[in-house]
Amino acid sequence: MLIFWLLIIPLVTAGICVFIPKHSISKYVSIAGSFITFVYNIVLNCIAYKYHTLQGFDGFFYLDSLSILSTQIVSLVGFAAALYSSGYMEAELHDGEFSEKKLRWYYFLFHMFIFTMLSVCVCNNLGIMWVAMEATTLATTFLVGFYNKKPHHEAAWKYIIICTVGITLALFGVILTYHSAKGTLGGIGYALNWSELLKEADRFEPHLIRLAFLFILVGYGTKAGLAPMHTWLPDAHSQAPSPISALFSGVLLNCSMYGIIRYHILASKCVGAEYSGTLLMIFGFISILVSVPFIIVQKDFKRLLAFSSIEHIGIIALGFGFGGMYGVYGAGLHAFSHAIVKSLLFFCAGNVFLKYKTREIDNIKGAIKIIPVTGVMFLIGIFAITGTPPFNIFLSEFLILADGFSSGRPLAIIFCSLVTIALVLIFVGFVYNMFKMIFGFSEPNPEKGEVSKFTIVAMGFLLFFVLVVSIYVPPFLNKILQDIYNIVRNV
Repeated sequence: MLIFWLLIIPLVTAGICVFIPKHSISKYVSIAGSFITFVYNIVLNCIAYKYHTLQGFDGFFYLDSLSILSTQIVSLVGFAAALYSSGYMEAELHDGEFSEKKLRWYYFLFHMFIFTMLSVCVCNNLGIMWVAMEATTLATTFLVGFYNKKPHHEAAWKYIIICTVGITLALFGVILTYHSAKGTLGGIGYALNWSELLKEADRFEPHLIRLAFLFILVGYGTKAGLAPMHTWLPDAHSQAPSPISALFSGVLLNCSMYGIIRYHILASKCVGAEYSGTLLMIFGFISILVSVPFIIVQKDFKRLLAFSSIEHIGIIALGFGFGGMYGVYGAGLHAFSHAIVKSLLFFCAGNVFLKYKTREIDNIKGAIKIIPVTGVMFLIGIFAITGTPPFNIFLSEFLILADGFSSGRPLAIIFCSLVTIALVLIFVGFVYNMFKMIFGFSEPNPEKGEVSKFTIVAMGFLLFFVLVVSIYVPPFLNKILQDIYNIVRNV
């Protein structure tokens, strides 16, 4: 029942929001619901942490350290996005971008999105996890096309078509996993429960498991934004409202990677870590390389942030692919750090867009003078996301690359060498493009002043976590990341 209530809270919040016609009321309902979800998830995670795992509904729900990290990212960024939405969507409403009646559907879909992502992270049954993963697509397609204009329609159609093809391929992976397991586990009710599969994974048919993981990697990898299946991501991220872009980049990609890692663990126990680990390394490496030229030449700052997400999901895949203690620990730390930093950057980007009414980098100058608080946070976020010391992404990238170099595997060493060069180029491209927006000078400029107090509070909330985790990894988070390594290595 404990895990069940974690899903009920956003579901009830969504239901209430859709019946409230006034934004002045619905925004507070949304904030309250997301805050309760955030606090309740902390309590639930502490209980799960104490007992190592937590199950419910006869094994239907399952929480371990991997789930704890994922649900904490969902609830933390979800609360920040709800806060930010209150100010951002109110400004859009004031500008006449949509009606107040339509706005209540935004909050409904927003909390349904949170509900589906939490469902992905707590479902023990891999078939139900697939259903929840597909449900995230259905909930967010309407958010991508929320403004009901041609570019948004195109992005929404591209998103749903590509991701549906990907999720269909993932379904083949689920079916093959079930077919491989049913001879060992027997009963249909338990043959897809991850906790049961893990116990017997070394007895499964290895050829089927290899094929199943390949389908899962391509299928869920499409949703995670791994190259070359990433083509939907820049369009969807750039056309969606900025709070949704933050949830896409900071949370949804991590949920998709969570699904991949669950199957990576099963494949590692069945056929050894070399097979699935190598595939993760290859797709992660390709994702990083693909992002480099687009970041350097990008003219749209939201698309630039989207390509940065492709880079970072590639780094996370590399860490899990290397498979050592430093690599897995660094990948988990990177997932958390990227989620809060990238969400902060999308919030800053949203404020810049509201002020300048354009996403073109060349048309935005002197942001730090016009919206000084946002400008300073934007600057901090830029250095944090590019892995500049002392920010925590530097530490996580260092750990991942150190694991690759120290592994002694020629492919890993080659990848790490080329990734190091790619990271330098990405830093140069990021700083060059973003600094033009922040420090440039042009006339006339928009009226000076921040967009909304709600947006500033939301950004400050995330900035607090960015700064704290950069100088200090709390013991709770440190232990969770160590436990994730034990889960991945099946220790």
